[in-house]
Amino acid sequence: IVPSFYVEPGESATERLAAFRARYPSAEYVVKPCVGAGSRDAARYADAQQATAVAHIARLLDAGRSVLLQPYLDRVDDQGETALLYFNGDYSHAIRKGPLLRPQSAPTELLFATEDISARTPDDTERALASQVLTAMAQVPELSGMLPLPYARIDLLRDEQGLPCLLELELTEPSLFFEYAEGSALRFAQTLLGSQLPQR
Repeated sequence: IVPSFYVEPGESATERLAAFRARYPSAEYVVKPCVGAGSRDAARYADAQQATAVAHIARLLDAGRSVLLQPYLDRVDDQGETALLYFNGDYSHAIRKGPLLRPQSAPTELLFATEDISARTPDDTERALASQVLTAMAQVPELSGMLPLPYARIDLLRDEQGLPCLLELELTEPSLFFEYAEGSALRFAQTLLGSQLPQR
C-alpha cells in the first residue's frame, strides 16, 4: 500500500504536514482529499512549496473534507499507473494511466483532470497483488455478505524498488474504461443482469 497519512477537519494543517514529512521524507509528496475523483483537488509538492501545500490542506479542511498525504512515487512519471478492473470478482481488463500531477501545477478545479489512458496488460506481479487485495476485502466486516461485488477497480503504482503497491481500491462508481477493452461492457452487463447475454 502506498504510505498514507490522514489529516482531519479541526487539525492543524501546518503541524500535520510537518509530522507527515518527518515520517516520510520523500523528495515530493501528494496532497489530495480522501474522497475525490479524477484527481480533482489533488496536487504534487516539493519542500520549497510548503506554504502552498499548507494552504491547500487548510482549504480542504475548512470545507469539512478529510485530507490524504502520500509520498510521490516518481516511477509513475515514466511507467504510469495500472488500473485493473474486476467484475463479480473475475478479472476483466486493465488500463494504463499516464502521470496526472505535474510539478508546480495547481490542483485542477475541473470535474476531472485531463488523462492519458491506453490499454495495458498487467504483469504477474500486478495480477498477484490485485488478487491479494480481493482476498483482503473478505476480511472487511462492512463487506460481509456482499462479495463478490459487481465491480472493483484496483489502481497500482510502482515503488522505489519497482514493486507494485496499492494506490486506490475503487468500489463506488469508478470509471470502468470500457472503450479500452473489447467485450468489457458486455461482460459488465452480464454481471449486473446475472444472465448470459448473446455473445458477439
